[in-house]
Amino acid sequence: MAYRDVYEKWLNSPALSEAEKEELRSISGDEKEIESRFFAPLEFGTAGLRGTMCVGLHQMNIHVIRHATQAFAEVIKAEGPEAVERGVAVCYDCRNNSELFARETACVMAGNGIKVRLFDAMRPTPEVSFAVREYHCIAGVNVTASHNPKEYNGYKVYWQDGAQLPPHHASAIAAKMEELDLFDSIQRMDYDEAVKAGLITLMGEETDEKFLANVMGQVNDKAAVEKVADTFKMVYTPFHGTGYKLIPEALRRLGMKHVICVPEQMVIDGNFPTVVSPNPENPEGFYLAVDLAKKEGADFILGSDPDADRVGIMVRNDQGEYITISGNQTGVLLLDYLIGAKKR
Repeated sequence: MAYRDVYEKWLNSPALSEAEKEELRSISGDEKEIESRFFAPLEFGTAGLRGTMCVGLHQMNIHVIRHATQAFAEVIKAEGPEAVERGVAVCYDCRNNSELFARETACVMAGNGIKVRLFDAMRPTPEVSFAVREYHCIAGVNVTASHNPKEYNGYKVYWQDGAQLPPHHASAIAAKMEELDLFDSIQRMDYDEAVKAGLITLMGEETDEKFLANVMGQVNDKAAVEKVADTFKMVYTPFHGTGYKLIPEALRRLGMKHVICVPEQMVIDGNFPTVVSPNPENPEGFYLAVDLAKKEGADFILGSDPDADRVGIMVRNDQGEYITISGNQTGVLLLDYLIGAKKR
């Protein structure tokens, strides 16, 4: 089907709200914009979907989310009744529309009879992987576009081991998406009805505590922290994202006594107003953290991306300046620590 025909199909679909149709009417004279939105669907890969948010086939919106979830549900149902009963864990980040997309994901899964464990608020990506394993779910979904700019959102998918989908499952979902009509094939249940029916249950502080206990269990040498805790100062920024709560708490439980958070970037905001791009690998985003670190005399700066599965670090050198440590350098330092911890 030509992109113009797809555009007209969307414009005339009863599945779209009047506001969505008005958005499409507003681009009726912009052929390039119509083509960019409708030339092809987003490609579903092992990491799921990612794209800019607006109405269209090649964009992130509730219709694309529902369609992908219906395809994922079909793959889960094909695994048998045990997989359906085990259900899925669903999480979301701080981005605009993330909570809405997560709820739509839960409603479509519930509409297919698949049980859902939905977080009651935004959470870091590692926690959804943990929840999949902790509660023996068959799969997981996280609505996030990681460190991409504010215009983006995404749909990350996980299998029962908490890792992203194996290629054969991703291919099966992609094939189902081609097979299923984007509007007519959706099996969706009202959110409140799904909660009453026990198909959607919420995860909250109890899961957080289990997750933090698991995190603390990964520490090989807590005595190393105790030796420096009284004097070592660090600055942390979540870049307006999901790390704002659990990362400082984990550091405090580790024994860190001086965790200083960047106040402007502790504000949850999917528009990321203080940075051009919320990627902690870009040192430009650390300007507020560096200013605070200089003021406080901090030794170390840590930043996490909006879904808190990627970090960037800076350390103070012998000239008192803060320098970026690359991913490769961080890996070497972690390996050195682990080898040393084993020896100790």
